[in-house]
Amino acid sequence: MNTPFLQVSGLSKAYNGIPALSGVSIDIEPGELHALMGENGAGKSTLIKCLSGVVRPDGGEVRVNGVAVSLGDIRASETAGIVALHQESTAFAHLNAIDNIFVGREPRIGPGLLDRPRMRREAQALLDRLGEKIDLDRPLEELSLAQRQMVGIARALSHKSGLLIMDEPTASLSARETETLFRIIRQLQSEGVAILYVSHRMEEVFALSSRVTILRDGKLVDTRPIADVSRDELVKLMVGRELLAEESRESTVTLGEVMLDVRGLTRPGVFQDISLSVRAGEIVGLAGLVGAGRSEVAASIFGVDRPASGAVSIAGKPLPAGSIPKSIGCGLALVPEDRQHQGLVLPLTVGTNLLLTVLGSPSMGALRSSDKENKVVADLMRDLSVKAAGPGIAANTLSGGNQQKLALGKWLAAAPRVLILDEPTRGVDVGAKADVYRIIRQLAKDGMATLLISSDLPELLTLSDRILVMSQGRIRGELTRAEATEEKILALALHTENSSVKVVA
Repeated sequence: MNTPFLQVSGLSKAYNGIPALSGVSIDIEPGELHALMGENGAGKSTLIKCLSGVVRPDGGEVRVNGVAVSLGDIRASETAGIVALHQESTAFAHLNAIDNIFVGREPRIGPGLLDRPRMRREAQALLDRLGEKIDLDRPLEELSLAQRQMVGIARALSHKSGLLIMDEPTASLSARETETLFRIIRQLQSEGVAILYVSHRMEEVFALSSRVTILRDGKLVDTRPIADVSRDELVKLMVGRELLAEESRESTVTLGEVMLDVRGLTRPGVFQDISLSVRAGEIVGLAGLVGAGRSEVAASIFGVDRPASGAVSIAGKPLPAGSIPKSIGCGLALVPEDRQHQGLVLPLTVGTNLLLTVLGSPSMGALRSSDKENKVVADLMRDLSVKAAGPGIAANTLSGGNQQKLALGKWLAAAPRVLILDEPTRGVDVGAKADVYRIIRQLAKDGMATLLISSDLPELLTLSDRILVMSQGRIRGELTRAEATEEKILALALHTENSSVKVVA
């Protein structure tokens, strides 16, 4: 038999005495796309960090083409041909695309002199290959999350690796960008590059992979040919139980007064004449392709960006433009798409992150009470099913799904009346997604007015009472739950003239 490109034997890693990996073994053939699946916290990210040299495992062995790799050394892993594209961007926000692609391995023309013309040419060629038009000189912090992800993919491709690890690579990409990525993946496979592919999107796993390895609680559950496992079997292997089928919201929902009212909101060149309303107990979905302006609308409503014109009111009270503190004071909350940089302060503890919106607030009393704070944290961790060793551990040690729950929980601590959720299940596994859906539904039942931004059309159809569709910075139409289908949403998102759906003037 031919030697696999990658052989992992008995890999183990523990944090503070808590096992994250326990004797995991896996092998990947040259040119194979091998899926890695499991719930958030199953050990996928830890395995990736061990393989890419970010962390040193406590035990086990990794071989590439039969040769042992020095563990816990990024350069050793890269020299062996192992390169990882991590789920959460490791980019340097203040640097441009060129510098992010080549950081740490810049070509030189002499001592202390970078070969910048070559760097520009190669960066442009990589992004052209991905079909992405990006201003190479703009800092990454000025680019969209999807554009930053494409820069990360370009950096990974520039390594010319033998094994490319892709952790949720399509989580922030549009349909067009995703198809381009799949084309690149197939090309890499034809060149003999092995790919370890991590995704919670079942359709991608079944379409791309030949085998799938499932982890649960840090242990290897099984490795199977993808043709030999059904979707339901895969979910059960991942979570260790059967999940209830996702059901749409009840058709008869009792709605209260208008809690969020937006009239004529405009930022020239970004979005134009946005008007919408959300009632107490209602979930209004906001759909659209990447770049349609959905996140920008949310940021202006919340006060992150000041619109040029338009008005926002909460429960009939006008909301001053461009003031986050006043938005919070009026009962408005925003859970942003980018939980790593905008939603949480990851080096801080779980408990501190959950209290960020209420520390110093009247609800906590003039004098801070550790007992009161501890109760708030304990109640939120219980209600949100946060899986953590305790409130005192750093938030950056949690899985993506549990971090997402923290990003939501910190706002629930402030008891808002209006909640804006921007991609609330991005990079979240099926089990955690079910938890988030349960929370959103319960909040609506309790009277929360929710504006839900999501690129996951089944998610919008499952949760929303109404769906507004944006395209090119405008709301193009509104669909009731009875009217809404994926096809109708996409027709409006693409703004096709032959759509039979009534377009909003």
